[in-house]
Amino acid sequence: MKNFNFASRTKIHFGEGSISYLEKELENYGDRILLLYGGGSIKKTGIYDSVIKILKKSNKKVFEVYGVMPNPTYAKVLEGTKACKENNIDLILAVGGGSVIDCAKAIAVSTYAEGDAFKRYWLNFEKVDNKTIPVASILTMAGTGSEMNGGSVITNTDLKIKAGRVFENQEPVFSILDPVYTYTVPKYQMLSGIFDIMSHLMETYFSGDDDNVSDDLIEALLKSLIKNTKKAIVDQKNYEARSNIMWIATLALNGITEAGKQGDWQVHGIEHQIGAYTDCAHGMGLAAISPAYYRHLIKYAPAKFVKFAKNVFNVNRQGTDIEIGLAGIDELEKFIKESEMVYNLKELGVTGKEMLKEISDSVFVNPNAGYHGFDSNEIYDILLESYKD
Repeated sequence: MKNFNFASRTKIHFGEGSISYLEKELENYGDRILLLYGGGSIKKTGIYDSVIKILKKSNKKVFEVYGVMPNPTYAKVLEGTKACKENNIDLILAVGGGSVIDCAKAIAVSTYAEGDAFKRYWLNFEKVDNKTIPVASILTMAGTGSEMNGGSVITNTDLKIKAGRVFENQEPVFSILDPVYTYTVPKYQMLSGIFDIMSHLMETYFSGDDDNVSDDLIEALLKSLIKNTKKAIVDQKNYEARSNIMWIATLALNGITEAGKQGDWQVHGIEHQIGAYTDCAHGMGLAAISPAYYRHLIKYAPAKFVKFAKNVFNVNRQGTDIEIGLAGIDELEKFIKESEMVYNLKELGVTGKEMLKEISDSVFVNPNAGYHGFDSNEIYDILLESYKD
């Protein structure tokens, strides 16, 4: 295993009714709260009323920013920083899925930053040298793992760049995870979140160092995710399935499965630019390109794909490592299709070869990624194979 450091400051309250812990947690922070949420679904489900009731009981002064979109924009971040400055906010409480939590972290690090925070922190990766605001989350959709990490993915629509950054010491201070809150998420969004989880695990798995305990954990989590996804598709209110999916999402990106691993993250890098051009659902973009991507990657690590085929999808066939590994990728694609996820970039708003070329040319190329760093021409080929007339 490679050397690693691991720490997390996030306190997790998990399970049905865990909103009851909110009042006690709020005692540790000031009285001025920014409530951040998305398009208003939390009002329809009653989550909003539950949160407001507790905030009022705790004598908190509440300010709201809402309308956070699935791919949060830098413009929305600036709306949040303005609210934080004007109202001297003590805590940002994000209620929603990963996009809302990502946006909350972006607001937290950008409020007191000098200059263009997007260029400084997301493009130039400068160290955050300004005051930040603590973030807490109430999760309503499983997927990104943002509830227990410092990651924040933001889209700058002016630049047509969707960029991610993991901020040190910017994990939520506490997160409330009630699987029941995920029941009302539309099936399309549920599946998008599920493939995001799957991709997080595979991005770490298909990289060195090989054959360590992190790989074993990932294989177990992938098998459990596949099993519980099938149950959740049949019954979206299956508590055991939804609770397992929710916790797998957290484990997939809180650092545990990445310990001692290099990581690849090229699939996410490619999808980020697809999203920048089409505003597609992140997980569906990942699902559309992953089979083609891994068919290109397999020749650089055939033995690892054999493990994936046998240990995750129970492939039992004879042949070369490449043949067995490709059978595993075929099973991955079969799972995507049978789950009714998107497997065609055309469905996501990609308009043709010209856009594919623009996307491939805009992807950040990392020659040191995973088993092989793909260049722009190779990325174009992957995109072309993922675009089906």
